[in-house]
Amino acid sequence: MNRDLGINLCRVTEAAALGSAKFLGQGRKNESDNIAVDQMRSMFSYLGINGKVVIGEGEIDEAPMLYIGEHIGDPKASDQVDIAVDPIDGTTSLSNGTSNSISVIAVAPKGCLLNAPDVYMNKIAAGPEAKGKIDINKPVKENIENVAKALGKKVGDVTVSVLNRDRHKDLVKEIRQAGARISMVEDGDVLTAIATCLSNGKIDLIMGVGGAPEGVIAAAALKCLGGDFQGMFAPSDYKQVKRCLKMGVDFDKVYTIDDLVEGDDVIFAATGITDGTLLKGVSYMNKNMASTESLLLRLPSGTIRYIDSVHKLDQKLDQK
Repeated sequence: MNRDLGINLCRVTEAAALGSAKFLGQGRKNESDNIAVDQMRSMFSYLGINGKVVIGEGEIDEAPMLYIGEHIGDPKASDQVDIAVDPIDGTTSLSNGTSNSISVIAVAPKGCLLNAPDVYMNKIAAGPEAKGKIDINKPVKENIENVAKALGKKVGDVTVSVLNRDRHKDLVKEIRQAGARISMVEDGDVLTAIATCLSNGKIDLIMGVGGAPEGVIAAAALKCLGGDFQGMFAPSDYKQVKRCLKMGVDFDKVYTIDDLVEGDDVIFAATGITDGTLLKGVSYMNKNMASTESLLLRLPSGTIRYIDSVHKLDQKLDQK
């Protein structure tokens, strides 16, 4: 893929963040998501790619734009790519005015990103030093002990990130019995997965059940960072089971990071919407200007870029 595509992907996530951040704390999930989708889609026309959405806002009958299977960009362009998008990862956080809401996108060559249905997935992820040391089928205690050994930490110093959901009561109990620390997050498990690689030891491991699409996006970022990820599809009802069967999901399979993201040509971009663990949120400034912070990751170079931008919003409007 064209290496310049990464910067342009940041422009896509910046546009979604700038539009949706206006709804900070207003309790308007649908409105914020709609404008993020609109802004993100409008920017795709400038990328010069021949893309297909494999992770999006839902299927064609559920989402008018950025739906699974939608073709993006120029069908004559030579760069044929898979696109995984989440215009707002952390809509509840944005709606409530809390942390860790981001706009995110991952791109890889055609056929390299798993076309995952919008269902639940049981996940485990760790950073580069613990790569190969996690196993989703092993007991919680054993995984924590193996990660602690890989990191050169005491078990009591290992921090496990878990989504704050009722379904994780037993998981939380097991982590506590193992003696590890727990960092509960309300929303946005893509960012916490990335934190296993970039938080300087604040997050060592993530465990628990979250969205499968977010799992693929997180796996793309972790692959760029040298981390590790495993997931197993865990549909919660008959409707989710039907969706999995339609898309050829194997319920018994452990999907490794290489199953979710094939090859070594991946670009990942994210822009903070609200302040969070790794990224600052959108800040609206005087004279109709705004600042954003974005994270750009790329394989095979392994480059990690933090991009601070100041946007003159009047001029952006004039360009449309």
